Amino acid sequence: MQKDLNIFTELVEQLLSEETKHPVAEHIPTSELYNELDLSLNAEGTIDDTLIENLKKIIKSTPKTASKSFFNQLFGGRIGKATLGDLLAVMLNNSMYTYKVAGPQVGIEKQVLKNISKLAGYPENSDGTFAPGGSMSNMMALIMARDAKNESIRAKGLTSKMIIYTSAESHYSIAKNAALTGIGREQVRLVDTNEKGEMLASHLETLIKEDLKNSHIPFFVNATAGTTVLGAFDDITTLSPICKTYNLWLHVDGAYCGSVIFSQKYRHLVKGLEHSDSFSVNAHKMLGTPLSCSIIVTKHPEQLHHSFSNEADYLYQTDGDDFNLGKTSMQCGRRNDALKIWTLWKSVGTKGLEKIVDKQFEMAQVARDYIENNKDYKLYSFDDSISVCFNYKDIDPKKLCTALYEDAKLMVGFGSYKNEQFVRMVTINSVLEKADILAFFKTLEAYVDEKMLKIPTT
Repeated sequence: MQKDLNIFTELVEQLLSEETKHPVAEHIPTSELYNELDLSLNAEGTIDDTLIENLKKIIKSTPKTASKSFFNQLFGGRIGKATLGDLLAVMLNNSMYTYKVAGPQVGIEKQVLKNISKLAGYPENSDGTFAPGGSMSNMMALIMARDAKNESIRAKGLTSKMIIYTSAESHYSIAKNAALTGIGREQVRLVDTNEKGEMLASHLETLIKEDLKNSHIPFFVNATAGTTVLGAFDDITTLSPICKTYNLWLHVDGAYCGSVIFSQKYRHLVKGLEHSDSFSVNAHKMLGTPLSCSIIVTKHPEQLHHSFSNEADYLYQTDGDDFNLGKTSMQCGRRNDALKIWTLWKSVGTKGLEKIVDKQFEMAQVARDYIENNKDYKLYSFDDSISVCFNYKDIDPKKLCTALYEDAKLMVGFGSYKNEQFVRMVTINSVLEKADILAFFKTLEAYVDEKMLKIPTT
């Protein structure tokens, strides 16, 4: 094992060097992937030297999500103490379904869940779990809401049309989960949004009344804290009274920006969160832990247990349900995703996590200020968002972002809202400083000047 750890150290040093020297990996077209790299699996193994050289080539060609040129996804960067926790979790290799096999790691997970619940404004007895990602957290909320509406569904299945409500700007997992849980995509109602992409409570109530009139069963409202494109926050204070009036489960999908609960300055963006029934947040997004670290909590612990527990004598052989986490999880075998957020939180404290969150908004403001002070840019996004959406010189954003990626200049994506397409620069990367934001724009501008004739305008 020590020999392999030495190899690992050598490969990590290679990665860190590549992130500095070549922050955007050289693009390999999919048609050339298997010619450029030896990814084959053969009857005979390879000796260490050959394997190491192969891995180094793979590292060189893999996108560098922790580099200062990565603005593409809703994650990025690398925080040392969180990475330390994840590496330790791999070495410990515990599964989190029972206290017998996970020991104090169960206590670590429970402490994280307890403190997230407290920050959400939930009661002392609230509970939750870690899921493989935000999509699965949303599915768990949906299942709890379904079973809370009709507890016989677990045994007998669906017998009536049950209706889900979410904004047109919400995450695609809502419709996907409707299909996977037997609700059906056609039972998902898309609620209109305002100019910022925030769900309109008035339209929500109109849709609910129509479904009740047609003898359908409304049961679940999904509010979003940080929509995928514009980073908008649905107004929980206007949605929760409607949910209470019609007895609907209110879930807040905070996968992207739910971490504002750590910030005194920005937690107003989820005002009213304490009135929701469940809340999910991805620590691998705004808090900067390694992938994946998705958390869901609910103020209804009995519903969590009802929806996901199943007896198994061969598994639950010691200790009570409170410490046998398989009773409240979608999964049986489950890796330890709690340790990385615990090591980070323990090392920097709640105030340190607040600084991590606040800095991302600060970097977004630096970007918006630059755009607004340059006549060649058009800004589409707004304050209190870490998604900075813009266009430059009316150049087709899809072609621009693709060209920047293929020529290894920048990793940045594009998005659209209300028939407008734009570059979507995300300032969630934990290693970014003001100089890196300004360097992004200078790199983009220099590239356009060089390639102007080859990039069609819109």
